[in-house]
Amino acid sequence: MNKRKLGNSGLEVSQIGLGCMGMDHAYGPSADRQEMIKLIQRAVELGCDFFDTAVVYGHANEEIVGEALKPYKGKVVIATKFGITGTEQKKGKLIHVLDSRPESIRKQLEGSLRRLKVDCVDLYYQHRIDPKVEPEIVAGIVKQLISEGKIKHWGLSNAPIDYMRRAHAVCPVTAIENQYSMMWREPEKELFNVCEELEIGFVAYSPLGNGFLSGKYSKDTKYQEGDFRNFMGRFKPEVIDRNQALLDFIAEIAEGKNVTSAQTVLAWELAQKPYIVPIPGTTKLHRLEENLGAANVRLTKEELASINEALSKIDIDETHF
Repeated sequence: MNKRKLGNSGLEVSQIGLGCMGMDHAYGPSADRQEMIKLIQRAVELGCDFFDTAVVYGHANEEIVGEALKPYKGKVVIATKFGITGTEQKKGKLIHVLDSRPESIRKQLEGSLRRLKVDCVDLYYQHRIDPKVEPEIVAGIVKQLISEGKIKHWGLSNAPIDYMRRAHAVCPVTAIENQYSMMWREPEKELFNVCEELEIGFVAYSPLGNGFLSGKYSKDTKYQEGDFRNFMGRFKPEVIDRNQALLDFIAEIAEGKNVTSAQTVLAWELAQKPYIVPIPGTTKLHRLEENLGAANVRLTKEELASINEALSKIDIDETHF
């Protein structure tokens, strides 16, 4: 698989990565441990060398990534995150507990290093900003941890643009990780311009819209208990109905190129910008092979322009929570 550079940091990763969140978090019960180790190792065999996890997905998520990738030490890139230390109930809602104080970041990092079985994290994101801690303070401790050899690169996830600029001025940011897909194109409005200006890479989570854009789900699909798609706006029957035109359009392109809808969506994303790296997640081996196969799907400039023009005319309901 071809590689892509994330910013001007020198970090190169496979052009499609693997998001490991769903193995333990958000999509129902945890997947079988041994099956997930096999899946992660199969991803490496297929040319994927970029793996994304986080402590908030559960300690077991970092542990399984560490266990699976132990034989490939130095040959793969592992990204994990700090800044969310847990969840709590508040006014009937489950909210993140945010903590990016320097002493907490250091403690969170030590835990991740231990669970991942590594001496250094390749890419360490601030998962969510902590409104109580200024970006200069966060970037300052990250810079110190880089100098200590415990982090190679760092990034931000869902951070405001002003925060990005201030943090980047203290310690250059390698990558931004945000949601991006055919149904959530918010980064196109301003964020991509900032990434280009500051030479920062973009890692796209939920590139398939939590699976919605794969065309594998309908308004009659039933999800397991604990699967947050039971509550996500984009999976409500009426929203699926409103977005059916988008799904039909994707399926039509896929049929014309003899590929799947998921591969079409990922190929479109790769063609949008040379610094975008999507990280679709899955717990199924055949879906992994399908997703990574998108790296071989080519869209010409004319095809991309035609797709984007058609997308601009489709009324997409971007409800996602």
